[in-house]
Amino acid sequence: MDEERFQGEMVEKKEEEEKEEEEETVLDLTSWHLQDLEEVELVEQLTEIDLSANRLTSLDSRISQLRRLKKLCLRQNLFTDHALQPLSLWPAISALQELVLRDNKLTRIPDVSTFKDLVIFDVSFNEISSLKGMSDVSPTLKELYLSKNNLNKIEELGHLHQLRILELGSNSLRIMEGLQNMTLLQELWLGRNRIRSVELCGLKSLIKISLQSNRLTSMFGFQDCISLEELYLSHNGISKMEGLSTLVNLRVLDVSSNKLTAIMGIENLVRLEDLWLNDNQIASLDGIDSALAGSKEKLTTIYLEHNPCAKEQSYRSILRVNFPSIQQIDSNVY
Repeated sequence: MDEERFQGEMVEKKEEEEKEEEEETVLDLTSWHLQDLEEVELVEQLTEIDLSANRLTSLDSRISQLRRLKKLCLRQNLFTDHALQPLSLWPAISALQELVLRDNKLTRIPDVSTFKDLVIFDVSFNEISSLKGMSDVSPTLKELYLSKNNLNKIEELGHLHQLRILELGSNSLRIMEGLQNMTLLQELWLGRNRIRSVELCGLKSLIKISLQSNRLTSMFGFQDCISLEELYLSHNGISKMEGLSTLVNLRVLDVSSNKLTAIMGIENLVRLEDLWLNDNQIASLDGIDSALAGSKEKLTTIYLEHNPCAKEQSYRSILRVNFPSIQQIDSNVY
């Protein structure tokens, strides 16, 4: 028993030491309402600094000497393009892997060419109107976030062969372009743009795609995305379900708020679990068992409210009879 107690105490001591060590290397000053860092000690062993939700307008030059720094988060501050210029002159922290500049006052891509190992780069929620300057970002990048800016063209991303996640939602993009070299891309987020057609250049590693709230009238263009598991196409102008028969790995399909009149073209999707068809013009449930034959045993969630067919008194019972694994119909959980 004494030996067990001793071992337990040793484990607790080790956990405490590890916690203390982590506290010494991570500095989190989120929501401290700071206007500068004059009263903050920046120890040389810091690996992460989070300065989210403050009132900072300039970079503290002491950060430039933190050679172990891997993550720098400046989210939700008041940084301008000029204020971030020193970043390009800080070679001592060139090993930085994550840089978050989300929700500031940027109008262009900052010069981050000094960071040769950058993996995550986030400049979402700014006022950036062009991707010029992205060609200087390290090709080691795996996650790029550019949502809620003023972009109207996808450019200077062709060298990012290692990219896994690309977020370009809530911009003014009209054409899907410049994506062909991103053969390892797994997630593509393009919701709330002005895109009229799908051009995915055979990106076969994609697992998630969002094109919600665009100007699509057709589903064609996804047929080569054979690894796709989640597809979000709500709030478009699509009138026919087509071009999805090859997506046999699809688990989630959202085509709500479109102009669909019938369920078709997805009978062989054997892994489909969630199907969102609400707010369309589907008149009847006749033949729904054959329309969803492949997912009969898998389907757990289906939304059909705000369709003419949902006005039938027996529509929920029809769905429950045909799909034995169903757990949710519209907002009703069973």
